[in-house]
Amino acid sequence: MEPGVLREIAAISSGLVGADGGADRILQIGLVPDAVIGDMDSFKGFSSIPAGTQVVRIAEQDTTDFEKALYSTQAPTTIALGMTGGRFDHTLAALHAVARRAAERRIILVEEHDLALGVHGSIRLDVGAGTRVSIYPLGRTAFARSTGLLYPLDGLVMEQGRKIGTSNVAVADEVDIRVDIGEQSPWLLILDRNKLGALL
Repeated sequence: MEPGVLREIAAISSGLVGADGGADRILQIGLVPDAVIGDMDSFKGFSSIPAGTQVVRIAEQDTTDFEKALYSTQAPTTIALGMTGGRFDHTLAALHAVARRAAERRIILVEEHDLALGVHGSIRLDVGAGTRVSIYPLGRTAFARSTGLLYPLDGLVMEQGRKIGTSNVAVADEVDIRVDIGEQSPWLLILDRNKLGALL
């Protein structure tokens, strides 16, 4: 993750949490984490961590450090950096955590170019006409209808390995995506990173 992106997100956040070794990256660019959470198998900054930073060591190995940070904190919106790219298995693990937690909290994965919001249910937001809008299922999701998209989602059932919805385009400023009645799996709304303000 580019230092500028981390500083940009830190400036608009109310708290900064490092997931294990992620705290080293926070310290390297001159920021101070409020907490470090994980099994502490990769965090190297114990000698330089400020006294006010809370260190939460969690030994269980059934979840990743990212998911440990999610279940150990409370926030209406979590912006997560450094969870995609680098190692493919880490990216998949981050998507797994979003799929498990999207019903209980708003999670936005951010990287240099894109962001991905975990959505549980329906959503309506102003993204601006001409914006690339990609939809990616994290399970099986039936969509009832959509407005504002070049390729409507009306009646579509998306599931990995069967049907996905990448590279759609907003044809109106506001996009409204409605899922069908009944229990639906979470899905990802993928936008350009400069649309973070629209999600917040």
